[in-house]
Amino acid sequence: MADESPLIRSLRAAVAAAPGDVPLRLHFAELLLSEGRNDEAVAEAAVALQHAPGDTDARALMVRAMGMPPAPATAPTERATGPTGPSATSAPTESAPEPTGPTERPERPERPERPEPTVGKAPAFDWDAAEQQVQDVVGPRFLEDPQAAGGDGAAGDADAWDVDAPGAVRLADVGGMDEVKERLEAAFLAPMRNPELRRLYGKSLRGGLLLYGPPGCGKTFIARAVAGELGANFLTVSLSDVLDMWIGASEKNIHDIFETARRQAPCVVFLDELDALGAKRSRTHHSGLRNVVNQLLTELDGIASGAGNEGVFVLAATNVPWDVDIALRRPGRLDRTLLVLPPDATAREAILRYHLRERPIEAVDLGKLVKATEDFSGADLAHVCESAAEAALLDSARSGSVRLITTKDLLGAAKQIKPSTEPWFAAARNVAMFANEGGLYDDLLAHLKRKRKL
Repeated sequence: MADESPLIRSLRAAVAAAPGDVPLRLHFAELLLSEGRNDEAVAEAAVALQHAPGDTDARALMVRAMGMPPAPATAPTERATGPTGPSATSAPTESAPEPTGPTERPERPERPERPEPTVGKAPAFDWDAAEQQVQDVVGPRFLEDPQAAGGDGAAGDADAWDVDAPGAVRLADVGGMDEVKERLEAAFLAPMRNPELRRLYGKSLRGGLLLYGPPGCGKTFIARAVAGELGANFLTVSLSDVLDMWIGASEKNIHDIFETARRQAPCVVFLDELDALGAKRSRTHHSGLRNVVNQLLTELDGIASGAGNEGVFVLAATNVPWDVDIALRRPGRLDRTLLVLPPDATAREAILRYHLRERPIEAVDLGKLVKATEDFSGADLAHVCESAAEAALLDSARSGSVRLITTKDLLGAAKQIKPSTEPWFAAARNVAMFANEGGLYDDLLAHLKRKRKL
């Protein structure tokens, strides 16, 4: 403060340098009190009591600073220290009788019992009132244990996993992709909607489906749409949710995830980037990752649970299915494989409409734009709309007047962007031609032939 004396400034700096020095802090508080700065003196006394809760000087100083009456003085007590002691004049003494002879000793009279000293009792100090006055200056002395209110707070509790409630996304919100929808209908949706037929044909209310294809084509969106159609909860699992630095913790995380899904059934468990979670064990040099795959196989079979995985639907997605351990794809686990291709013309139009719905556009010819964006993924189409909007925004900023997004902007953006699916198809082509064991990639071969990429 500008009006502080040099002494106060120097003491304030000394207290800040040695916060635990209670006598120095009390000296500083006394000086503040002498200058009429009672509130600051109360604050310093409160801090001193934090460091030394039983300090009587700090309590007395706080009472004076708060303007409360001081405690009455303590009554003097008797002390038998001899004729020269400090209490020699305050307590009567008995003189011994004169001796009656050289060999006689006087009989000492019985000394009366000394009464207990009486000490004046100070009135009880109202600490609650004092705390209310300084609560804005001094924080609480003790912090509550964050685990005390919520149990032991043990990590890895199965209920700690985030499970999304059934969402509003449906397969009708997925533009095009009729073949994908038909496969999903046969694998999951029809048995769920027709329980009588399901029991008649012995169809279990469980399943596993592996979605694969180039990145950015909506595999995660389709998984959420399936959960919405089933009216099921949705639990997303990625590599970061599972891996742990401690031995055995990763396997326990996987077990907890599936236990949560069983309790929340019907529930869709979506394993994102399955090639990272379930990589081929023959190529994995770290034993921890191999154990993760082993635990995942156990949970997919439902061995660890007596009730099995009834009502638990496992959907997985990957860009490189040829890197997934073959044991994960055997019947009974992720036995159905579905290729998710780049959006067709109907889907591209729906995606473009969605990304342009809140942007200022003028007479956009979606037909031309759909033809110019063949083999574009959903992410590529979103990037086209974003780039066109940037071009129109830059022109508006330079000219000072708002210009709408036109077909020319969108076509120009599409010409500058190359489909991100092309590198994926270049790598997948060799796998489909030379490593198509058991017809796993027949649907990919058929697509490449239609596109004349073989």
